[in-house]
Amino acid sequence: MPFDAARRRAFADFALRTRYDDIPLRTRERVKDYCLDLIGVSAAAAQIEAARIGREMAVRQMSAGADDARARILFDGRYASLVGAAYAGATQIDSLDAHDGYSAAKGHAGCGLLPSLLAFAERKSDLTGEDFLTSLVVGYEIACRAGLALHGTVSDYHTSGAWVSLAVAALGVRLLNPHPDILRHAIGIAEYHGPRSQMMREIGNPTMLHDGSGWGAMVGVSAAELALMGYSGAPAVTVEGDDASDYWEDLGHTWLTDRQNIKLYPICRWAHAPVKAALDLRAAHHLQASDIASIHVESFHEATRLARGIPETTAVAQYSLDYPVAAALVCGALGAHEVSGKTFHDPEIARLVSVTTVAECPHCNANFPADRLGRTILTTFDGRTCDSGIVRAPGEHSNPILRDGIVEKFRTFTAPVLSAERRASIEHAVFSLGNRPDALSALQQALYGPIVYSGVAHHSH
Repeated sequence: MPFDAARRRAFADFALRTRYDDIPLRTRERVKDYCLDLIGVSAAAAQIEAARIGREMAVRQMSAGADDARARILFDGRYASLVGAAYAGATQIDSLDAHDGYSAAKGHAGCGLLPSLLAFAERKSDLTGEDFLTSLVVGYEIACRAGLALHGTVSDYHTSGAWVSLAVAALGVRLLNPHPDILRHAIGIAEYHGPRSQMMREIGNPTMLHDGSGWGAMVGVSAAELALMGYSGAPAVTVEGDDASDYWEDLGHTWLTDRQNIKLYPICRWAHAPVKAALDLRAAHHLQASDIASIHVESFHEATRLARGIPETTAVAQYSLDYPVAAALVCGALGAHEVSGKTFHDPEIARLVSVTTVAECPHCNANFPADRLGRTILTTFDGRTCDSGIVRAPGEHSNPILRDGIVEKFRTFTAPVLSAERRASIEHAVFSLGNRPDALSALQQALYGPIVYSGVAHHSH
């Protein structure tokens, strides 16, 4: 396969030399929103078993051999290697499916990027808030294009970890030794070892594996560290290969960072449209769950592959279709509480799940993956038929959830686990990045203490 030297130089120039003022103001501000959103999801996810196991794995098996090679774990405070801290942080965010995503690549960039960048920042003590935001934007731009390139050049549908690893590797080189040759080998190593895990396997059999982001972050940090020590691994065909060229032509000109979606519900994005439709019908027709005799859901093929029935674990709940629709209709909302296991045995939710049917919608199929569409039809015991029509998943970049909505989500998700003072400190620090010299250090100080539930620190010993 021929490799394009000009594209390689353009990629390196963008990855290593992009500066804060090169990025549009709207993009610099928008990435702050994503940063706050990811932090909120991480805090809310800290008590999930997959997150706890991920942190424990990092501490036990990924400890650092030297002080300059260690980093703290998000909302835990214990140390691991940079690899371990990135793995634990990405695994934690990924364990609660409420983080931002890029619809065109059918996956999530921020989940692996933010904890990896925070780990690198532990090693680079002179990193400024401007540098932090610039690096995060660079990461989104590379990750999203790597995802498009991978999906466009291979037949299988891989998890986000497969392509976010390239962006994480690029960030490590950018921050620690920005040399084009090191970068080339780092992304080549990351691509070669990246977890090309099959997403539909996880959809069909939901477990703690989720979207592979923890493994992608781990591989990306490892690749950067290996390349920095002289390990070779070039080239990365999803960047340099001829059949990937179209995906990189607008790098540095079109800002894909602006095109992320924001999740209002902590479940697979594919189920968001039917849930939104159900909640809209509930409000518009003043329905209670007890009024509903049956539910019919229509969506695109991939969404109909989501799990059915009452889930036994939070992982299954987050990759379900009929359960979140039923839970939303009973509870009037769908948040972390409804996927935590606390409502799995609710008899009214079980009844609604038992009377739900699911079918493919040709219009929804035709518009996937550009749009996540769905339809919910409720039939009541008194004979009414309430039809939502075709509904779009909320929070797409074409109709974005703006900063006020993201702050509201952050406060809702973190209220059970963070004090009001700590929440306010995080908000203030995030939105001061790039404007206040001590903003990054203030943010780091707020992120690394353990979560406290009822006055008890929550991490394993």
